[in-house]
Amino acid sequence: MMSETISGGHLVAKALKAEGVDVIYTLCGGHIIDIYDGCVDEGIEVIDVRHEQVAAHAADGYARITGKPGCAVVTAGPGTTDAVTGVANAFRAESPMLLIGGQGALSQHKMGSLQDLPHVDMMTPITKFAATVPSTERVADIVSMAFRECYHGAPGPSFLEIPRDVLDAKVPVEKARIPEAGHYRASTRQQGDPEAIERLADLLAHSEKPCILLGNQVWTCRATDAAIDFVRALNVPAYMNGSGRGTLPPGDPHHFQLSRRYAFTEADLIIIVGTPFDFRMGYGKRLSPTAKVVQIDLDYRTVGKNRDIDLGIVGDAGLILAATAQAASGRVENGAARRKEWLEELRAVETKAYEKRLPRQLSDAQPIDPYRLVHEINEFLTEDTIYIGDGGDIVTFSGQVVQPKSPGHWMDPGPLGTLGVGMAFAMAAKQARRDKEVLCLFGDGAFSLTGWDFETMVRFDLPFIGVIGNNSSMNQIRYGQAAKYGEDRARVGNTLGDIRYGEFAKLLGGYGEEVRDPAEIRPALERARQSGKPSLINVWVDPEVYAPGTMNQTMYK
Repeated sequence: MMSETISGGHLVAKALKAEGVDVIYTLCGGHIIDIYDGCVDEGIEVIDVRHEQVAAHAADGYARITGKPGCAVVTAGPGTTDAVTGVANAFRAESPMLLIGGQGALSQHKMGSLQDLPHVDMMTPITKFAATVPSTERVADIVSMAFRECYHGAPGPSFLEIPRDVLDAKVPVEKARIPEAGHYRASTRQQGDPEAIERLADLLAHSEKPCILLGNQVWTCRATDAAIDFVRALNVPAYMNGSGRGTLPPGDPHHFQLSRRYAFTEADLIIIVGTPFDFRMGYGKRLSPTAKVVQIDLDYRTVGKNRDIDLGIVGDAGLILAATAQAASGRVENGAARRKEWLEELRAVETKAYEKRLPRQLSDAQPIDPYRLVHEINEFLTEDTIYIGDGGDIVTFSGQVVQPKSPGHWMDPGPLGTLGVGMAFAMAAKQARRDKEVLCLFGDGAFSLTGWDFETMVRFDLPFIGVIGNNSSMNQIRYGQAAKYGEDRARVGNTLGDIRYGEFAKLLGGYGEEVRDPAEIRPALERARQSGKPSLINVWVDPEVYAPGTMNQTMYK
């Protein structure tokens, strides 16, 4: 009796299925097509894009939205090198995804086969795990191993190359190691050192002016409820960044945004959750030198890096915040009641900053003030709108104004500062959550990097609202050039054509409009929502207006 055989591509699909992956993002190549054949049999959707960078970014975006790892599949050589940016972005953003790249046949190793490159050597510095699959029997085993490695410490990407003859060969099913779903992984939810948690509870009990920064890992750990319980039980003002935005809804008495610098200067206790002391934090220098600083992170290597801390706790943000709240609530005096004045002090700073900027947000100026555009977007968002920012100066404006209404509804590239993520993130978000509205704000420079995949959104019927803040410039860079070299050299290498992107959307089968009057922004957004199509609202903003963060050049300090 003949034993049943299975190919490498079908073993990949079985391993993806065991991991809960229900879609791959890909651009085809002869090296990898057996994986498609396997995906068809396993009921895994194949979304084919127009550039491999988009496939990798979409896998990253899928992981952020679903909490499951994303997967991108690309061919060898230029297919894999095109995806490097997406992997690197996921690496800095702590996003779990697997990139599978093709490779020439093992039988042609070092002979100069089509698209042969040392992929593993190239990917090793920007992944948590990178390997070649050496035999067909090991395909599913090593795919599962790569997924496991994504979750070691803080999450991140893995890479596998699979030689063509390994992928196409068939082996007896009983000889292939096929890990069973749920049986090759340990829980990574660490509660942190109990003594450290008692110390944090003690610090909170004695603190007059604490504040907490809820970063990416609050969403990664799905720690929203624990974070909300913590800030309410202990009466701690909360600031949010990255995908931590939306943990508290706008208008919540503990939700603060515009008084962060003041709080970091005046606080006596600062708790940083799931955010490294990188450039976004001024490498830790923006925190009061007299405050007690506590850092909570999944990754031991992040804690206490770039500045001294008073207490570091490694583990799951949700478990640590819940345990701390419990430890503090058992005390006769946990300090919550006496912090009323501190919250009022911050709210006054917040209100003053908001009122100072409000005339700009309501400006009727033409060309349109970017503050007006991001104000209109913020007013337009619903509790079910996932907001994506993809750009430089225009997205810096939005970071001050746009407030997602729910947890997990904010997406930005993260600390790599990658332009071009928007289309891919919109694709992944809409594909994974068809019940959600997706709105992406692009700079015109960012959009033009990956904008052709607007057609992919049309082809797969993934409606979203795209908004382009169009100043025909890479304006964040332009400002720095003008400041450094003078206005006569301000426009070298950063000036784009005046493109009517609304027409581009129509050309590719979507909905498009051009907006030059600020009063037309909201009606255009409404029409895009009603269209039920992928859309681009091309808003012509004033190129001579810059975000405060751009003018301060904070990203370089």
